[in-house]
Amino acid sequence: MTFPIRAAMSVAGLALAIWCIVLGVKNFTHVSGLAIGILLMLPVLGLDPLLKFSAVVDWVNEKIGKICDWLILIACIVSGGNAMVRYAYDTSSNAWLEIQWYMFAVIVMFGASYTLKKNEHVRVDICYMMLNDRQQTWVDILGTIFFLLPACVLLSWLSWPFFMQSFNVLEHSSNAGGLLRWPIKLVLPVGFALVALQGISELIKRVAVLQGLNVALEAKYERPVQ
Repeated sequence: MTFPIRAAMSVAGLALAIWCIVLGVKNFTHVSGLAIGILLMLPVLGLDPLLKFSAVVDWVNEKIGKICDWLILIACIVSGGNAMVRYAYDTSSNAWLEIQWYMFAVIVMFGASYTLKKNEHVRVDICYMMLNDRQQTWVDILGTIFFLLPACVLLSWLSWPFFMQSFNVLEHSSNAGGLLRWPIKLVLPVGFALVALQGISELIKRVAVLQGLNVALEAKYERPVQ
């Protein structure tokens, strides 16, 4: 790619990104425009800083995934122990029931970004498995820009007031002996934000692959067994 073309792409991308920021990144159009603008600037900016950012995001979500692994075991132990105590000694507490729900919520919302990193989310499509590696990479890039990132940013933005409303009144469970509710509601915006960050990381790695760089990318997808 010649320098004038790269320079023109960079200028166009910068203008589009600034325009989307000025308008406010709060809907599908603006988030997608911002992502496209950054993508256009990549030939001039270079991928090295972005790949370092991607590595940090991957490391964080990898650690979060390991925590979720342990939470599954802990949730099973709490659930089994609570059931044994309830039936054997006819005693229990709503706190033990709610902590199971809380751990399940953390596993689902925080484990989603780790699952995306491992490329293990179920794909609902017909043609993806019939495409070659390069075509699949393009599908992943376009899907991330136009669907994944806008949806995650929008859901994170919309769920933040839901958390703040609960936090402002220090919401507590209405069940006797229940737990505080506001901490678990924070899981919603943070979980969607983590998926968005992992989506950006996957986008960076796939652009690097298209440019011929040797990047550690878990792009193999196994069709779910019906």
